[in-house]
This record gives sequence, structure tokens and C-alpha cells, in this order.
Amino acid sequence: MKKLTLDPNTAHKDLSLSEGNRRANRWTAQPYPDHPERFDFWRQVLCKEGLTGRCYWETEWSGRAFIGVAYRQMCRKGESHDSWLGRNGFSWGLSCKRDGYEVVHNGIKTAITTPPNSNKVGVYLDWSAGKLSFYRVCCGELTLLHTIHSTFTEPLYPGFQLSWVDSTIYLC
Repeated sequence: MKKLTLDPNTAHKDLSLSEGNRRANRWTAQPYPDHPERFDFWRQVLCKEGLTGRCYWETEWSGRAFIGVAYRQMCRKGESHDSWLGRNGFSWGLSCKRDGYEVVHNGIKTAITTPPNSNKVGVYLDWSAGKLSFYRVCCGELTLLHTIHSTFTEPLYPGFQLSWVDSTIYLC
């Protein structure tokens, strides 16, 4: 399993990072300094690690969260789709909420019928094959939710959006 860390230079000011930059919680504004890589509208954060090859990681979530990947060049400023994870051609991912999952890329949503009876998601990236797979992790078992097929041209950075106040993600 790939060990990941959240990049505090990309974290929106409403996200509090803790546990060695492995947990993000959306709450009140943090005193982060301005940074050109910081998301300034969407409550999002990227990991420090750019991924190629094959790797797997797991994320626990609560509230409403988006778990995905993005190219480093993805826009960070403003409220357009260019800076919103899953809403542009530079990012792919899974929206997680109590009533279901959706895969999102370039603004196109695909509903997933598997119920979200677990708050843990596994992500498997096979970069050279162009596959990004999302799994529900429950009781030690993996259930495939969806596989995205694409052509990746740059390293992918795991990224997260916390849509509701008090939503959290934790990199297991």
C-alpha cells in the first residue's frame, strides 16, 4: 500500500491538516500563508506524491468527500470548473456521500449502484495501462465500484475535496 501525505501548500484555508498531514478536516479558516499552489475557492487538497506505475492506497471519509487524482498543472484559483476536482480534463475521481457514489471526470458524472455501507475507499492506479479503479473496502473485502479508462500523460497526484463542514478524509 502506498503511503501518501497531504501537501499543506495546496490545502484550502478551510481545511485543517493533522496526524502528520495524513488527515484533513473541513472546519474553520486556518492561518496558512498565501501560496501559488493553494486552492482558493474549492475546499480541496492534493498529496505531495506524484504517481506513475502501479500503486494502491486507501482513504477513510466522513460527511461528503471527493477522492481522486489530478495532474499537477490543474488550476488552483477561482471557482471555475478548471479548479474543481473531477470537473475538468485534468482530474478524475469518486464523489462519496451517504446516499451513494458518483464517478466524475471532465464534468461527466456516472452514478454507482453499489451502496456506500462503508466509509473506506481503495484506489488502484495502473498508470501505464490507463486504469484508475475505485473499491469499497468493508470488513477486509474489496468491492469494485468503477474503473476509469484513460490515457495518462503526466504523474497523478491524489486529491480530495471536503464538501461539507466537518467532513474528513484520512489516508490509511
